[in-house]
Amino acid sequence: MKDKPKKLLSQRHPALYYISVFTKRLKRKIQWYTDDKKYTSSKSSQHLKYRIKKHQSVLLKKLGSNNEQLQLNKVTNLKIAAAKINGILIKPGETFSFCKLVGLPTKQKGYLLGMELSFGEARAGIGGGICQISNLIHWLAIHSPLTVTERYHHSFDPFPDDGRVLPFGSGATVFYNYRDFQLTNNTAYTFQINLWFSEKCLEGELRIDQELDYAYHIEEREHQFLKIENIFFRKNEIWRHKIFKFKSGKIISTELITKNFARVTYTPESFIEVKDINTIN
Repeated sequence: MKDKPKKLLSQRHPALYYISVFTKRLKRKIQWYTDDKKYTSSKSSQHLKYRIKKHQSVLLKKLGSNNEQLQLNKVTNLKIAAAKINGILIKPGETFSFCKLVGLPTKQKGYLLGMELSFGEARAGIGGGICQISNLIHWLAIHSPLTVTERYHHSFDPFPDDGRVLPFGSGATVFYNYRDFQLTNNTAYTFQINLWFSEKCLEGELRIDQELDYAYHIEEREHQFLKIENIFFRKNEIWRHKIFKFKSGKIISTELITKNFARVTYTPESFIEVKDINTIN
């Protein structure tokens, strides 16, 4: 039987949690108006000429009948949030802020109870599920010369893979507004994020106003499930290759994007038992 993680002080005293959230949100709002960043605000219904990357993400996953309504509600939440981002232009020198564009999810805006990950568990919350958009945009962004300037990922993995096509830990979680997802355009190009929905998927693409002679390829390395003191963990590394598009994919450079290490709340089919956590790279 797995040991349950100890509750945080804010979990034992909910009032402290709300005070902490209020303080952090206020601090972020002040930053939005006092920092030196120029945030994206312009949209265009006309698509920029060149596509850098396209991806689609399945809307409804097989997580059990108890979660069916939350899954359906999530689709509603995604459509409301996506409308705030679709067509956004990221011009030279500008910063894309997910939270600033989407705003606070509330019932008054039409958001419903959806599944969100918080305090080491999956539970219902207003606007739950919109991280699926930030996950998709992050995947698009790391295939481009845009710079990821703020990103968070979940500290635990709640569900076994169900048709996963992207490497574990390649997403970006958000929680309004102090856990934001931000991209900065340090190039001379203009980028555009487009989002839409097919029957079964959230669809997205990243476009650019000038064609690049290079592209990016993402590679997962060192993926493992580990068991440490009766608790399961998952680790991997995500690497990026920059390649010439018109020279048979010749690699220009390779860089480590991120190392992931997260607690797993299910029992994986296979794992490595580790006695000393200090031996993990």
